[in-house]
Amino acid sequence: MIQSSGLTILIPVYNEEKALPETLASVAKLSPQPEEVIIVDGGSSDRTMEIAKAAGIHAMLCPRKGRGAQINYGVALAGQDIVCVLHADTFLPADAVTVIKTSMADKRLALASFMPRLAGPKGTRWGSTFHNLIKTWYAPLLARPHLFFRGVRLLFGDHAMFFRRDQFLAVDGCDERLAVLEEADLCIKLAQFGRTKMVRRWVWTSDRRITEWGRWRANYIYLKVGLMWAMGARERLADHYPDIR
Repeated sequence: MIQSSGLTILIPVYNEEKALPETLASVAKLSPQPEEVIIVDGGSSDRTMEIAKAAGIHAMLCPRKGRGAQINYGVALAGQDIVCVLHADTFLPADAVTVIKTSMADKRLALASFMPRLAGPKGTRWGSTFHNLIKTWYAPLLARPHLFFRGVRLLFGDHAMFFRRDQFLAVDGCDERLAVLEEADLCIKLAQFGRTKMVRRWVWTSDRRITEWGRWRANYIYLKVGLMWAMGARERLADHYPDIR
C-alpha cells in the first residue's frame, strides 16, 4: 500500500562495488531518514549486491539490464508516493528528505532535482559543473522549445531527480531502449503534469568519467550523445557513451 508523503530513495546499480559503500554511508547520514531505500541491480558480476545486503538495504535483481529498466522495476515496487533516483556515485545533502518533500508539496511541480557538483579527490570541477547547470536550460531550448517556454528544464541522472510515483507510472516510466539519457526523456513525458526544475541545493557526484576521459573529451561525449538524443537516436546512444566504473 502506498503511504502518503513518504519517500523512496531508489539506487539503480551495475558493478558499483567501488562507489556504493560511500554512497550508502551518505544515505545513512540523512536526517530525517527516508521511509524506504531500494537498490535495483542490473546483473552485477562484482560485490555490489553483497555490499548492499550487508548494509541492510532492500536489494533486488532486475530481470532486465539497463538503467531505464531498473528504474521502472524499482518504482513499480516502491512503497512510497515520492521517488528519488540516486546514482551510485552521488551524495545527497543531509537534509535531502525534507527538501524533496517540501518541493513536491507544490502540485504545480511534476519533477525536480538538485544541482550537481562534479567533484573528486582533487576537488570540484567548476567548469564541468557550470556546464551541467546551464545544459538544463539550453538543452530544452534547442530540443523542445515549446516545453522550455512552459517552464520545463531537462534534468539528468547525476542531478538526483525526484517525482511522484503515480505520475511516473501513468506515463509508463522510462523508455527502456535508452541506456543513457532516459532521465531527459522522462522530463518530457512528465511535463504534462507540470514544471520541472532544479532546487537550489548541491548534490556531489563523482568526476570519474572526466578523470578517465579527460575534460575536453568528456564534454565532447556529453554533447555528441545529447545531440544524437535530440535527433531521435535511442538504442545506439550507449555505443557512444563508454561505461566507466
